[in-house]
Amino acid sequence: MQSRGLLGKKYLEIHDVVRDVATPAGDRVLVKVRACGVCGTDVNFVRDWTDAPMPLGHEISAEVVDVGPNVTTVKPGDSVIVEDCTMCGVCAECKSGQPQFCRSMFDLDGQPGMGEYMSVRYNSLNRYEGLDHVSACLTEPLAVSLTSVLNAQIPLGGSVVVLGPGPLGLMSARVARIRGAGYVAITGLAADNPRERARLELAAKLGCDDFFEVGKHDIEGEIKKRFPQGVDRVIVSSPPESLYDALKIIKYGGMITFYGLHFGGKNTIQVDVNDLVFRKISLIPTFAEPAINFPVALRLLRDGLVDASAIITHRFGFDEAKQTFAAIIDGTEPIIKAVMLPNGS
Repeated sequence: MQSRGLLGKKYLEIHDVVRDVATPAGDRVLVKVRACGVCGTDVNFVRDWTDAPMPLGHEISAEVVDVGPNVTTVKPGDSVIVEDCTMCGVCAECKSGQPQFCRSMFDLDGQPGMGEYMSVRYNSLNRYEGLDHVSACLTEPLAVSLTSVLNAQIPLGGSVVVLGPGPLGLMSARVARIRGAGYVAITGLAADNPRERARLELAAKLGCDDFFEVGKHDIEGEIKKRFPQGVDRVIVSSPPESLYDALKIIKYGGMITFYGLHFGGKNTIQVDVNDLVFRKISLIPTFAEPAINFPVALRLLRDGLVDASAIITHRFGFDEAKQTFAAIIDGTEPIIKAVMLPNGS
C-alpha cells in the first residue's frame, strides 16, 4: 500500500513512498494519522532548512489500525496521540526519576507525522477519549506550553509576560492564567496582517490583560508603568533574540523560561553574565524531548480549559499543503493554528 508524507527543505515536497502496512510485529502498532498540527519547527524546516529534506509533522492524533502480538495497551479503533520522542524507561536517568534527561529515546524513525500511516512502538502512544482527532492533535504543543509554565514556577498571583503570540505562546499565556498568574501580557509583531490580527484578538479571548505590538509600543516602558521593578516571569516563545527584551523587563530574582528556536542563522545572542549574576536572573530552557505532560494536556483540552476550537483555525490536505505553508509564513491569512488531515477526515 502507498503512504504519502510531507518533507521540507526550503520548499515543500510531497513524496509518494511505499511502506509496509502489513500486520505489525512484536511491540509495534500500525496507526492511521487522523490529524497533524503544523508546528513552528515545521515552518522553519520549510522556510530555512538547507540540508537533506526533513520529515514534517510531530503533533499527531491517530487511530490504531493493527497491533503486534505483544501489545496489550491499545487495540484497533482506539484514538491515540503519537509521541515523537518517548522516554526509554530503563536508562539511569529514567530509573532515577529524571526521564526528561533520557538520551535513549524511541522516535518516529524518520516517518513524517504529516503522512497517512505510521508504525510506532506501543509505549509511544497515549490513548484518549472524549476529544475529536483535530482538537486532540494540540496535545503535543500544549504539553510544551504547559512544561514552560511549570518550569517558570509562577508565584500565586504573580506577573507574567509571554513574548510571541504563536500557538505555543498563546497557550503558554492561557496556562499561566490557569496556573494562578494574576497578570498576563503577551507581545507580538505589529498587527498589520491577517495572521497577527487574529492572534491579537485571540489573546484577549484567552484572558490576557494586555497585548503589546513590537514597533508600536515601547514594551519595556509599558511593562515598567505597571510593574516598576519588572515582572516575576517571562516566557519566550519567539526567536532567541527576544531574550534581550525579556532581560529588560524581568525583575530582580526573576525567572525567564524560553523555547523559541531559529534555524536561519539567528540562534546566537550575547548575554551579559555579570548582569545575570548580580540580578539573580534564572534562564531556564524548555525542550520537549522526551514527551512529558501529555495526560495533563489531554485533560485540559477535554475539559475545555484550553479551547482547541479557538486556536485551530485552518484544516488542509495534501493538495493545499504548499498554499497553507506559504500563507502561514507570509501572514496573508488569519491562521493561528493549521492542522493537516492527511486522510481527508
